Amino acid sequence: MGAGSSTEGEREPLLGASSAEANGRPVHSRVYGRRWLVLSLFSLLGLMQGMVWNFWGPIQNSAARAYGFTKSDIAVLVLWGPVGFVPWLLFMWLMDKRGLRASLLLSAFFMLMGGALRCIPLTDQPLRRWLIHGGQFLNGLGGPTIMSAGPFLSTTWFAPDQRATATAVASLFCYLGGAASFVVGPLVVPAPNETVTETGIAAAAVSDSAIRDRIQLVMYAELAVIAVLFAAVLIYFPSRPPMPPSVAAASQRLSYRSSICRLLSNFRFLMLALAYAVPTGVIAGWAGVLDMVLTPAKVSQVDAGWIGFWSTVGGCVFGVAMARFADSIRGMLKLILVLMLAGASLSSTWFTLTCLSRVTHLPSTAAILYTSCILVGIFINSSVPIFFELFIETVYPVPEGITCGVVTFLGNLVTGLLLFFLTFYCTDLSWLNWCLTGSCLFSLVLILFFRESYDRLYLDVFVSV
Repeated sequence: MGAGSSTEGEREPLLGASSAEANGRPVHSRVYGRRWLVLSLFSLLGLMQGMVWNFWGPIQNSAARAYGFTKSDIAVLVLWGPVGFVPWLLFMWLMDKRGLRASLLLSAFFMLMGGALRCIPLTDQPLRRWLIHGGQFLNGLGGPTIMSAGPFLSTTWFAPDQRATATAVASLFCYLGGAASFVVGPLVVPAPNETVTETGIAAAAVSDSAIRDRIQLVMYAELAVIAVLFAAVLIYFPSRPPMPPSVAAASQRLSYRSSICRLLSNFRFLMLALAYAVPTGVIAGWAGVLDMVLTPAKVSQVDAGWIGFWSTVGGCVFGVAMARFADSIRGMLKLILVLMLAGASLSSTWFTLTCLSRVTHLPSTAAILYTSCILVGIFINSSVPIFFELFIETVYPVPEGITCGVVTFLGNLVTGLLLFFLTFYCTDLSWLNWCLTGSCLFSLVLILFFRESYDRLYLDVFVSV
């Protein structure tokens, strides 16, 4: 069942209303245990895509010594992730016409080729740098499916009381991969700092070749994991289960063209899309260069990595917990988002003012920087699955993959614009902190004025299954 792509018949509603009425019996649904395997494969691919995307930011000082990368180079390496979203319409069309399996296989193939391209051990450093950039771009091409298909997978495989949780896991694992790179990179790749010997003489901690060897080791390990996951998806990853898990999963959806027109003409959707794209896009670019942001505060590469790690991991854990809460108490998505964005606005303001301690005279200690930065990541990152579920409820019956593809494209567009400006204004990054604070406040205002609706939930609750 998992070896072939979906057929035209598979893309039709599994249980049409007319057939149920004609036979005089209710529609049946079923959930399968294999849904956890499907979710695991998808989430692990997201984990690796996030790790590869955020590989260079946490080790920017080491990369500068090993390959001669400048701050602008690091910003461009992070920028390839948003650039990979340029052909997002193609991936969304493929998902709609051929199913999730075909779209995910193509994304995993791009990730595999990108990982292989980065690992080619050339001695010609200028050419090697071009290959690294090419590998990062190919990895970015895996983003449109992996970052937007989580709600589509949860609707296709999971019951209504598990959908938000499945969406959270599928959507947040790519963020968890970015968090893992904050730890793996600085721990495995030595920083090019100077150490003081027992005699009190400063000596270079490591050579450039040793740094390059460690970077190469991490890239080889990432390539091996991606290859295993690609093989697993190729062997078994069905587009959909034999029977749907809910009425909403079995219902007819709008066509690809009609969906795009519906989304672009829906003011409430565009309002919600901006509320999502601006803060998540800004924090993605901000976190990708967090080491550069914290360097003026005299935070080391390793400490900056741990701050980025805990802020993202905290967001993932809190996001799954809030999604589980949303599953148990339905119809409260807007209230949850208001609370999250209010917390993000306060914590980002605290962090920004702390970084300007010479002007504000606020205490600036490692504990305060840790706490405020981690809280920013927790509140914003944990809001992603809640946003996704509210998107689907707002524009139903537009297919989940198309809806989330549009909003993730907008989020990456914001990230790309931010990193593009960063390549020109990379001397003083205080403006980046103000962008983060302003984005949270902007999103909070939009959500306060947003009128929520739950069309998909209404169908699952009031239609007999």
